[in-house]
Amino acid sequence: MVGKNVLESHTSTSKVGIILGAAVWETGPSPTLLRRTMHGAVLYHKGLVKHLVACGGLGKHPPSEAEVMSEILLSENVPRERIFLDKHSTTTGENIANARAYVSDAPIIIISDWYHTPRARLIARRAGFNDVSWSSPSMKGVRKLPQLKSALREIPAFLAYYFRIRA
Repeated sequence: MVGKNVLESHTSTSKVGIILGAAVWETGPSPTLLRRTMHGAVLYHKGLVKHLVACGGLGKHPPSEAEVMSEILLSENVPRERIFLDKHSTTTGENIANARAYVSDAPIIIISDWYHTPRARLIARRAGFNDVSWSSPSMKGVRKLPQLKSALREIPAFLAYYFRIRA
């Protein structure tokens, strides 16, 4: 099923969760990176995903987003053999494309914030993923202004990607 929120449906045939990257700060993971990664661990422990692909390359501060996510997942008792790392991607498109190496034809759950999942799902469908679900972490306790800015930034990003791909 395309576009299904796995936590709303309570059923899923998806086997691989793709956690989309976010910034690593000088002091550690950004709140967005931590929230997305912790949500991936929850999905794993609920049995909704069998494997997790942590996506994200090296940004302004080392280590790579994927390496930071891996450490968080390990601290949340996700077994190392269930975690795959994409340490090279720097965009959502690269996240999805590079995850293909770990996913094959398995159904996927895109794990990202609510405002990011429409574009990420579009990218995944265009990349050939046939069974794309999504799941977003709770926004409880997050600062509203950064969320609003991110959501507003996604509108032109979605449109630009949509029309660029269709052209």
